[in-house]
Amino acid sequence: MSTAKQVNIFWFRRDLRTHDNRGFFEALSHDLPVLPVFIFDSNILEKLPPKDHRVDFILKYLEELHEKFKSHGSGLHVYFGDPLEIYKKLTKEYKVHTVFTNHDYEPYAIKRDEGVQRLLREQKVDFQTFKDQVIFEKSEVVKDNGEFYSVYTPYMRKWKETYAKLLGKEKKLIQYVSERKLDSLIKSKGHLLAHRDIGFTLSNIPAPGKTVKKEILTKYGEQRDFPALDATSHLGVHLRFGTVSVRDLVKKAIELKASVWLSELIWREFFMQILWHNPHVVDGPFKEKYSKIQWRNNKEEFKAWCEGRTGYPIVDAGMREINATGHMHNRVRMIVGSFLVKHLLINWQWGEKYFAQKLFDFDLSANNGNWQWVAGCGCDAAPYFRVFNPYTQTEKFDKKEEYIKKWIPELGSRTYPDPIVEHSFARNRVLEAYKVIK
Repeated sequence: MSTAKQVNIFWFRRDLRTHDNRGFFEALSHDLPVLPVFIFDSNILEKLPPKDHRVDFILKYLEELHEKFKSHGSGLHVYFGDPLEIYKKLTKEYKVHTVFTNHDYEPYAIKRDEGVQRLLREQKVDFQTFKDQVIFEKSEVVKDNGEFYSVYTPYMRKWKETYAKLLGKEKKLIQYVSERKLDSLIKSKGHLLAHRDIGFTLSNIPAPGKTVKKEILTKYGEQRDFPALDATSHLGVHLRFGTVSVRDLVKKAIELKASVWLSELIWREFFMQILWHNPHVVDGPFKEKYSKIQWRNNKEEFKAWCEGRTGYPIVDAGMREINATGHMHNRVRMIVGSFLVKHLLINWQWGEKYFAQKLFDFDLSANNGNWQWVAGCGCDAAPYFRVFNPYTQTEKFDKKEEYIKKWIPELGSRTYPDPIVEHSFARNRVLEAYKVIK
């Protein structure tokens, strides 16, 4: 054990901000100086491509935190490696009293935190975690009999009732104002890491900003389905890494009466509680009978889908958008997902994995939940016999083909491929394949 002055640690993870950060506020509210730490988890990074745009995003916001801490005589301490090994070093270098952090609900994160907690307990170090990335977690919104909700609409109603009770007489949520307490940080320069230090190179795919026009939120219900309008918030990645406060966003949605946008925030928490109560969805369908489906899983067709070469313009535009920007419009995600599963009879898990590699806003629970919704095998899913028709979807949501032409300049030329499969044939084929789950 080090003879150094005793400290507390705050471990940044999916909460890369100082504003309204519950765990960070709790750490700063104690008497001991706080060592701010971020760990690039090698167990996660080793599975990513060397030019991963999300690494760029994280590094950017780590630098912002570091600069803010420097103005208080401190700095962020960034490490790379297995968190267990990092904490072995930290407890040797510092006399640690308590490690503070915020909850993480994914299966890997739960297992990781249990390991870190065991290690710290052996060192007589306390480990405290707090709810921060959601309004409601785990079993805070459940049926009256204690069972979890597997259908969104009743969950949403109960969520709103519970939120109203949470606000109480004051009609507002607690705000965790950490900025006033930053002088409690340890007086240490800290250290950042660069791309090369963790085995990555700059991707040059820019991340969406945090500023959202009020009109986008107030008109979200009217405009969100039209990809040419770019009428969505693009805040998914900021929610994923906690560079914004979900409490602030919910408050803003209610103040602006942006009910449809609020429902999207509630969908996020719905899928998170589904994952919490049903960790088996990580490896297979929520409805296990769907594991009987015989997928075609044609690798050449999957490659064509990935590269935007299916001959279905709305599908190809979406895939080219995700490959170029790390983003895909919400409506188009449903169309391309349905096409992969229903037109090509390719296992939804292939698409889930591809999106996990490409999306800026990849979040395990939402990605998994939405892919299972499209495939018909998830909770509150689209019925198995619903097959999106890419042509009618285009007619409804991109009639002038503005979105399509942005991503497919060769549309109408000899270089653009013929359809990979005929729609009616594909629809009949998938309905036949899905008969086994009746």
